[in-house]
Amino acid sequence: MSNTWKNLTGWASLEGQWLRRRHFNAEVLAHLAEQIRKSEQHHSGELVVAIEAVLPAHEADSAQRALEVFGRLRVWDTPLNSGVLLYLALDQRRIHIIADRGIQAQPVQWEAICRQLEQDLAAREYLSGLLTAVSAIEQVLQQGAPAADGAAGDNALPDAPVLL
Repeated sequence: MSNTWKNLTGWASLEGQWLRRRHFNAEVLAHLAEQIRKSEQHHSGELVVAIEAVLPAHEADSAQRALEVFGRLRVWDTPLNSGVLLYLALDQRRIHIIADRGIQAQPVQWEAICRQLEQDLAAREYLSGLLTAVSAIEQVLQQGAPAADGAAGDNALPDAPVLL
C-alpha cells in the first residue's frame, strides 16, 4: 500500500498504533533501556529513544516533529551538550537522529544508521534492529563524544525509551 493512500484513509495511524502495541512492549523497552545504559558508560553522549505511533495533527513533517521532540524531551539540556535523539515515527515509517552541538559527527553517519534501521524494521526485526542502531550510535559517540573526566556514566537523561 502506498503511504499516501494510508495517510488519506487513516490506515497509517491505525498501523502505527498497532506496531507500537505489538513490537514495543515492556520487555522490549527494558531491553533497550539496558542497552542504552551500558552504551553510555563508554562515551559522554546521552541517547534518548522516542517512539511515536502517530504524528500529531499539528505537525505533518516527521523531521520537524523530531526537532520538536528533541526540545520537549530536553535532549539538548545536558552538561556537555551531548544529547542525541533517535526518533521513530511508526505511522510514517520515518527515522531521524538529532545530535546536539557537542557531538562531533557527520550527518552521513547518522543517515547510514537511519537507513539500516529502516531496513531492519521493514524486515520486522524490531528489537534486534534497534539494538544494532544503539550500538552503531555508541560507536559514533565514542569517536564524536569521547568520555571526558568523569563524564561517561553521569546519565543526565533517562535511559528508558519514550513512547509518544
